[in-house]
Amino acid sequence: MAILHLKQGKPQSERAEDDAKVRASVESILADIETRGDAAVRDLAQKFDGYTPPSFRLTASEIEAAMQKVSTRDMEDIAFAQTQIRSFAQAQRASMTDIEVETLPGVFLGHKNIPVQSVGCYVPGGKFPMVASAHMSVLTASVAGVPRIIASAPPVKGAPHPAIVAAMQKGGAHEIYVLGGIQAVGAMALGTETIEPVHMLVGPGNAFVAEAKRQLYGRVGIDLFAGPTETMVIADDTVDAELCATDLLGQAEHGYNSPACLITNSRKLADATLAEIDRLLKILPTAETASVSWRDYGDVILCDSYEEMLQVANDMAYEHVQVMTDRDDWFLSQMHSYGALFLGARTNVANGDKVIGTNHTLPTKKAGRYTGGLWVGKFLKTHSYQRITTDEAAASIGAYGSRLCMLEGFVGHAEQCNIRVRRYGGKNVPYGAAAE
Repeated sequence: MAILHLKQGKPQSERAEDDAKVRASVESILADIETRGDAAVRDLAQKFDGYTPPSFRLTASEIEAAMQKVSTRDMEDIAFAQTQIRSFAQAQRASMTDIEVETLPGVFLGHKNIPVQSVGCYVPGGKFPMVASAHMSVLTASVAGVPRIIASAPPVKGAPHPAIVAAMQKGGAHEIYVLGGIQAVGAMALGTETIEPVHMLVGPGNAFVAEAKRQLYGRVGIDLFAGPTETMVIADDTVDAELCATDLLGQAEHGYNSPACLITNSRKLADATLAEIDRLLKILPTAETASVSWRDYGDVILCDSYEEMLQVANDMAYEHVQVMTDRDDWFLSQMHSYGALFLGARTNVANGDKVIGTNHTLPTKKAGRYTGGLWVGKFLKTHSYQRITTDEAAASIGAYGSRLCMLEGFVGHAEQCNIRVRRYGGKNVPYGAAAE
């Protein structure tokens, strides 16, 4: 039996058409923000959120007032989550060290890890206010030592979302804005009369936010392409259909275009999971959203072997990959393209999304083939330097450099080396010639 698709979502051609429509819309909106600045941002905020306060930036008193609306229990839970995320981010930061080595006598090479100087953190808040995204972006940037962190989230019911504001403030944001969607990321990246542009954009978002980040990349840095969430369950008959269906729908509820995929070598589990999804969609409060995602973007793939399951999973390179098999560690050792792995039936993607400590801003649309997710290292730039401390080293390296530059025809480059050979090595190298 070959790899068999028991259920497939929209064909790739239809998904590409959807992407093209988003791309054109985003391009037009970003051009408007660049041209009209604050006026465009205000028009967009009115159009999409019905929210146009005197200033989109919250004052200290407005931040405090919002935080006062958060219950004690919710504040304690936010604090617990931030402790886990901060602890892991600090451990990651400690793994990144500056180095300096003497590669030859008198020749020193090194690198320094320097924080990006300003970051704009986008926190989604449309259908669901993503409080956890503030931890993942703002707090992680703070651990990295970013000196200017601005954060933005859309209004919820016509006002700043109290828990999001609390998470931003507790995470270390220096400026907090109540702006959503393309107008938020566009204003942070391009700048306006009242918002100083940042050097880097981070954070997840819907298809429009992800496309805006893609189009702005180059003007600013970005963390990665973090578009509509994707989830994959790799399972065998060591688990049951209820567990698989729950984990698939738990992520499908994110939006109307959130891919969810089951890969299994058990026909019994595949059929039972399809039936269980139908049952759960009748009682899930967010079924209106999850059912559309499952209908249009859901897949069930039946494989002959674990090797085939691995191949399919690596080829699809999904954002979240839940592994529930009799050989989870084998998948951990063999998987190479994904956002994050969730190993065993005891863990789940929601833990990673909200509290366990790893970052939930992860690559989608196969970006896991070339990048991992957001982490403290994304906010650090590794810059190299070199130092030569002796005349002998300057002359020796200069001679090699001279000849290698002339090999490529770069005479001006060669003269940079030659002048050092003459001054520090006492050798008479003819102008425009290779050093001996």
